[in-house]
Amino acid sequence: MATTITGENIATETAEGLTLVDFWADWCAPCKMMNPILEQLEGEYGDQIKFGKLDVDGNTAIAEEYRVMSIPSLVLFRNGKAIEKVSGLYPKDKLAEYIEAKIGEATDM
Repeated sequence: MATTITGENIATETAEGLTLVDFWADWCAPCKMMNPILEQLEGEYGDQIKFGKLDVDGNTAIAEEYRVMSIPSLVLFRNGKAIEKVSGLYPKDKLAEYIEAKIGEATDM
C-alpha cells in the first residue's frame, strides 16, 4: 500500500532510491480512476520503486512547492530530489512503460 505523504515526512519518504508520489484529492474523479491503476503498478514494481500519495487538500504548500497545478499529478523523486512530473489520467500500460524506463535509468547510473 502506498505511503501517505505529508509535509512532515516527504523528505524522509523520498530520500532514497526512486519514489513516485501521487498528488491527488478525494473530490477528483480522474484521481479516483487512477488509484486502482497505481495500486496494480505498486504490486508489480513495488520492490523497485516506492509509491506514495499526497492529498493536496491537506498539503497545499507542498503541492505549490512542486508546482502541481492540476491533479492527478505524479512527481518522481530520485534520492530526495524531484526530477519529473506528469499530470493527467494515464492508462496502466503507458504508466508501466514510464516506470520501467525510470527504473532502467536509475540502474544505469
